[in-house]
Amino acid sequence: MSEERWVDRGAIGRGALIGAGLILVISIAGAVIDRAVDDFDDSGWPVTIFLAILVAYAIAGWWAGRAAPASPLTIGALAALGAFAAWVPIRILIWAVRDDSKGLFSGDDAVFTIGGVFANLVFAATLGMVGALVAARRATGEVES
Repeated sequence: MSEERWVDRGAIGRGALIGAGLILVISIAGAVIDRAVDDFDDSGWPVTIFLAILVAYAIAGWWAGRAAPASPLTIGALAALGAFAAWVPIRILIWAVRDDSKGLFSGDDAVFTIGGVFANLVFAATLGMVGALVAARRATGEVES
């Protein structure tokens, strides 16, 4: 077995922190917009916020992948998944503080659904890998600026 480390934990942690920070900012902006806009659910804002979170997953992977171009797919996926995992407790805290009638895991309008969590895991892993692959290719000179 080679002495080379295939998984750079520092790169994963930094990518996850960047991604979680972006998701936190996006979530706060979404909450502010939700309070300010009448009929938020029927506006274009939920889609815009969702797309911004997808971009945050890719940025988390990119940030991690540029630090570890030897194994970008693994690093990017783990960083973006880490960003999602770091966001979950924040989302639970938001749910606990806000006085909504939604259930956390149950009810008609639950905060977390099995499908929603699974979709976020898939999106995070996939977009984290894409972001890291782009960063690694730029670092090795395969993509010109």
